[in-house]
Amino acid sequence: MPPPVPAWREGAPVARAIGLVFVVLAILSASITFLVLTGITPITPTQNVITAALLTNGVIVTVLIGSIFIEIRKIWIARRKGRAGARLHVRVVAMFSFVATLPAILVAILATITLDRGLDRWFEDRTRTIVDNAVAVANAYVQEHANVLRGDLIAMATDVDRAKAIYDYDPARFDIFMETQLQLRQLPAAYLLHRDGTVVTRTLYDLKEKFALPPIGAFSKADAGEPVLIAPGDTNQVGGVMKLKAYDDMYLYVTRTMDPRVTDYLRLARESALEYHDLAESRRSVQIAFALVYIGITLVFLVAATWLGFAFSNRLVSPIRRLINAADQVARGNLNSQVRVDPHDGDFAHLGQTFNTMTTQLRSQRDDLLAANDQIDRRRRFTEAVLSGVTAGVLGVDEAGRISLANRSAEMLLGLSADDIGNRPAEEVVPELAPILASARGDHGEWSRQGQIVIVRGGRERTVAVRVTNDNRRDSTRQGLVVTLDDITDLVKAQRTSAWADVARRIAHEIKNPLTPIQLSAERIRRRYGKRIEDDRAVFDQCVDTIVRQVGDIGRMVDEFSSFARMPKPVFEPRDLAEALREAVFLQSVSHPDVKFSTHLPDEPLIGKFDHRQLGQAIANVVKNAVEAITGVPADQRTEPGHVDVSARRDGEWLVVDVVDNGPGLPQENRERLLEPYMTTREKGTGLGLAIVGKIVEEHGGRIELLDAPAVRDGGHGACVRLTIRAGDAGAMTTDAEAAPAGVAAASSTPVSPQKPREDHGL
Repeated sequence: MPPPVPAWREGAPVARAIGLVFVVLAILSASITFLVLTGITPITPTQNVITAALLTNGVIVTVLIGSIFIEIRKIWIARRKGRAGARLHVRVVAMFSFVATLPAILVAILATITLDRGLDRWFEDRTRTIVDNAVAVANAYVQEHANVLRGDLIAMATDVDRAKAIYDYDPARFDIFMETQLQLRQLPAAYLLHRDGTVVTRTLYDLKEKFALPPIGAFSKADAGEPVLIAPGDTNQVGGVMKLKAYDDMYLYVTRTMDPRVTDYLRLARESALEYHDLAESRRSVQIAFALVYIGITLVFLVAATWLGFAFSNRLVSPIRRLINAADQVARGNLNSQVRVDPHDGDFAHLGQTFNTMTTQLRSQRDDLLAANDQIDRRRRFTEAVLSGVTAGVLGVDEAGRISLANRSAEMLLGLSADDIGNRPAEEVVPELAPILASARGDHGEWSRQGQIVIVRGGRERTVAVRVTNDNRRDSTRQGLVVTLDDITDLVKAQRTSAWADVARRIAHEIKNPLTPIQLSAERIRRRYGKRIEDDRAVFDQCVDTIVRQVGDIGRMVDEFSSFARMPKPVFEPRDLAEALREAVFLQSVSHPDVKFSTHLPDEPLIGKFDHRQLGQAIANVVKNAVEAITGVPADQRTEPGHVDVSARRDGEWLVVDVVDNGPGLPQENRERLLEPYMTTREKGTGLGLAIVGKIVEEHGGRIELLDAPAVRDGGHGACVRLTIRAGDAGAMTTDAEAAPAGVAAASSTPVSPQKPREDHGL
């Protein structure tokens, strides 16, 4: 199914349509504004027209800018959230914005340069000089009339002051006097005024002359006694004001008429010069105004182009975004993802259809692979279950000679973890396999090799049967091997014990029969011939005693042989283990008063089902063995008095007995061999003591361990023999990883004592 359209994109077509309408309006508005400002259209670019055009463009640009900012915000949010296609969207928009902005900037630079050069020509020094000279000529003409008027004004004011008496006594004559003055000086009009502008007398030579009241400031300036000239304003007259000294608050005001055309030229020259200078002073403002108009029009086109760029980029990126989202879904494992195909996308639509076809094929292949993988996984679990259930160790060796597979039994047999075994060379993990593996790699085809090796792990020697089989397939070039390791230590030991038991039985049968006649004959010889022999009687008695003693020793040896070969089946009954311990310690303490004995027993009874006689015999043998280990050290070599510590405790369903001595200790290598029959280094030892103990403990479903004494950790010496038996009925040994088969000796993790190892722990 195609992915759902996000909620914020549902109104995108309507928004794009509205935006397109505003873009068209912006282009039309900017074009019309440009035509109006350039005067091409019949519309006069008045202030109201320009304001309306600018407001219209501003509103349209504001709407487009708002739309663009909304798009920018969407792109920014998408980029910050890492949405698909966000970076491409930003790049496309940036490219379109750059393409739209660069020409506008270039045109702005060219327009600015052109305008600046045009203004330079307009406001250059030569043009300014022409304008200023025209104004100067006009001013000179006016100044000439003003200078003539100045002389006439001073002379007339002097004459009027002299005619003060006529003014006072004969007003009619004074009027004639004033007319004469005007005719004499060819002035069109003369006025006598008060300071407030009130006309006292008016004399007109030209009846068409219009009266224009002089500026109020002219009266103040005239108070200084000097004539004040008044430049022509809206009229073509030059005026002058002068205070009359003979009159009280009276001023003479006269005018002179200029050529109206000259006055118009003068006014036009001044206005043109003023406008020119205003433009020259506001040159920067003109440039700024032109730039603002151009920027406004350019901004309209730029915003429109940017919006079109956004619209095009959205159109371009949208199918790419859909493809990226679908690809991300596929990367996350959702092969049901499909791309929504828009027929108007062109080649992108074809790409989307191809992608949908690809995901359909991938989904089909994925389903096939999952089915095949499930089948392989079921086979693998079955194989692992088989390998974990077998007691034999199994190693898989690849073509590079590295171990690729090891089951739990192999890890336990080799005393290594899976991390220590995995992906390491087989010869490095098990050096004893090197000869068999070397010979196996030289063969081809289907074959298997068998052999037997002895490995030592943790001070324990194990006999292992090895079978090497190639796992080559006819359709494969791999040269892998499957190595099967079967611990046959107990089997070899059982076979050896069985053989020794048969030998002991035969020896006991062959030796025991003549022992009694020999002993009886020796005693009979003593009784019959002891009284007759007088010479060398001591030698005779010594020889007979030797025969009897040696026969007794041989008899005891034969008894041990018989006991080992035909040990009776134990009779289990509830008994207190502490009683057997006390009996064994008491017997040895009486026999060896020079050795210190100590017992550590719990307050509660150690009740268990066991054969009291056999277990007592086993404990007695172990205690006796500890005593003989201590007394076997010469007195001059002992560093401390002999001490044997016997302790017992209950550990769940087990009863644990520890016999610790401070003798020379046990050897570190091949310590478990001391439990085998006839393994002894004593001159008079038979090597059956610990073998009998191990057999009794095995019959009780327990185990015997040969350890180092706790003192070894502190640099001391000594040995510890630990007997572990079930408190209930005897049965099969536990399958717990911590429980070892009966008769197995465990090496202590403490360092070996530097003193001479114990000579013998057999009896």
